[in-house]
Amino acid sequence: MANRLAHETSPYLLQHADNPVDWWPWSAEAFEEARRRDVPVLLSVGYSSCHWCHVMAHESFEDDATAALVNDNFVAVKVDREERPDVDAVYMEAVQAATGQGGWPMTVFLTPDAAPFYFGTYFPPAPRHGMPSFPEVLEGVKGAWADRRDEVGEVAERIVKDLAGRSLAYGGDGVPGEEELAQALLGLVREYDATHGGFGGAPKFPPSMALEFLLRHHARTGSEGALQMAADTCEAMARGGIYDQLGGGFARYAVDRAWVVPHFEKMLYDNALLCRVYAHLWKATGSDLARRVALETADFMVRELRTPEGGFASALDADSDDGTGKHVEGAYYAWTPAQLTAVLGAEDAALAAAHYGVTEDGTFEHGSSVLQLPQEAGPADADRMASIAARLLAARSERERPGRDDKVVAAWNGLAIAALAETGALFDRPDLVERATEAADLLVRVHMDESARLTRTSKDGRAGANAGVLEDYADVAEGFLALAAVTGEGAWLDFAGFLLDLVIDRFTAEGGALYDTAHDAEALIRRPQDPTDNAAPSGWTAAAGALLSYAAHTGSDAHRAAAEGALGVVKALGPRAPRFIGWGLAVSEALLDGPREIAVVGAPGDEAFRELRRTALLATAPGAVLAFGAPDSEEFPLLRDRPLVAGGPAAYVCRHFTCDAPVTDPDELRRKL
Repeated sequence: MANRLAHETSPYLLQHADNPVDWWPWSAEAFEEARRRDVPVLLSVGYSSCHWCHVMAHESFEDDATAALVNDNFVAVKVDREERPDVDAVYMEAVQAATGQGGWPMTVFLTPDAAPFYFGTYFPPAPRHGMPSFPEVLEGVKGAWADRRDEVGEVAERIVKDLAGRSLAYGGDGVPGEEELAQALLGLVREYDATHGGFGGAPKFPPSMALEFLLRHHARTGSEGALQMAADTCEAMARGGIYDQLGGGFARYAVDRAWVVPHFEKMLYDNALLCRVYAHLWKATGSDLARRVALETADFMVRELRTPEGGFASALDADSDDGTGKHVEGAYYAWTPAQLTAVLGAEDAALAAAHYGVTEDGTFEHGSSVLQLPQEAGPADADRMASIAARLLAARSERERPGRDDKVVAAWNGLAIAALAETGALFDRPDLVERATEAADLLVRVHMDESARLTRTSKDGRAGANAGVLEDYADVAEGFLALAAVTGEGAWLDFAGFLLDLVIDRFTAEGGALYDTAHDAEALIRRPQDPTDNAAPSGWTAAAGALLSYAAHTGSDAHRAAAEGALGVVKALGPRAPRFIGWGLAVSEALLDGPREIAVVGAPGDEAFRELRRTALLATAPGAVLAFGAPDSEEFPLLRDRPLVAGGPAAYVCRHFTCDAPVTDPDELRRKL
């Protein structure tokens, strides 16, 4: 027995290093071993904060009898989907095509040539709800491999052929225009939940990318309906159980339509995206709630997810010890009235229960409730409520904490850098900008090689073995561009440029389409390519956004042309499936608006210069890019040939490098933006 996971960097793989299953990491050697032994490969894909992954691990992979059945008849390969999104995407597409649904843990049986022939997700240890048991599945596949090998081969061949034939229809040439964006808005209106905010029914996910589109659409067109949907959804989420009312930060999704009971894991990407959305909502409305939630979410990321090296960890687990030695979902976050009383005393507990919606019956399991905020406290109660919240938070921190997945994923750190840089700049929190800069330094130091190629993950300051995929290049470039705009340091623009040149050289297909893996990446049964958003923006449309911003900064035709080529898919999909291409729609709004290029020149200590820069930062114009510094500074292309006006600071607003007259008055600048 030789489980080979002990030296991996993925916390998820390390969780399985002591299993009696003889696991291999995804590698050519594993498939060679299957060929040598003439057995199929059992591919198991999951991630460290996945509840049902833990359940199946405990029931089946830690069971000696099941492990023996696996080891005798299969080569078992364990994959962390967050480390290898390409492997996950290719086989998930096959699972969904074959079964009509997907999810994790994903369980796929492959030939030694990596062709899939039998699929599933979670399998129980004994048959239930019409599901076969995992041992039955293993016996069935073993039998088919031994007795019906031709049939297995035919199935595998057909599936691989089907997948290879699924190239995308991009919907003709050209970029999305007014008409497509108006149709997309209409599509969102149709799916909008007017009672609870958000889109669709249960389970309900925070629609970060669609919210970004709605805010930009409002900024460009003045559409009140778009702003209302965004503001109402943000308020409903912030008052719901999906938002941690004590510690800040959002859970992955709500299991119900009203945002009451979350699936409790907290992911870096959700919090980065939502932090930015609430900051942008504040820019549009000045809402106190939006400001509070943006800052609390930023503080949550720094407090709970920051690693000793300065990067941000991937996730916090949903499950933790409930005090009896049992790992229970939500144990860290839920409260009973008795627990409130034990911490606060009877009088304050009654107030807290009313304030946070804690009931005798409970809104969650076993009579416990997830804290919500049905309405804000009145001014008279504000101090008392602050004291109550502080005492509850202190008591909660004595509970067993949920596990943390400490690996640093390049793409998600790029999203966090953008969120912290913007939030820090908007709310005068230089500490947040510093945290963003430290994370960016880590990415350059650990994840980037001398030719600017990215490694997807690191842990404890050590780079993992897996190459960056498109979303890594796109989101890290996005983070660097945001950092350049708020720090005035042109080096971040240069780093973004190196990454985006690689996107153009190594990820682009005919007609502007993009692949998720580089031209020279490991060849899988199909080259993954997906323009639709998942929990985070698709690499495809995130790349379009970063390319567009970079082109606005530099005037580069090549980068603008690449952005426009990539947005052809939004023209096709935006009107038909707006919920699933929200980031592409948001980028299209920036394209339609210009985007605007803002250069602010002046002396750093000058109050008038600071005022103009602040006004530019507050711009709601979709995708506007900002450079500031001394006149004719070499830091940014936008500052070249931008003189002072009458010896004082000035702001230049341009589109496509066609400029208005410079302005020196912040109010006039505000009107232009």
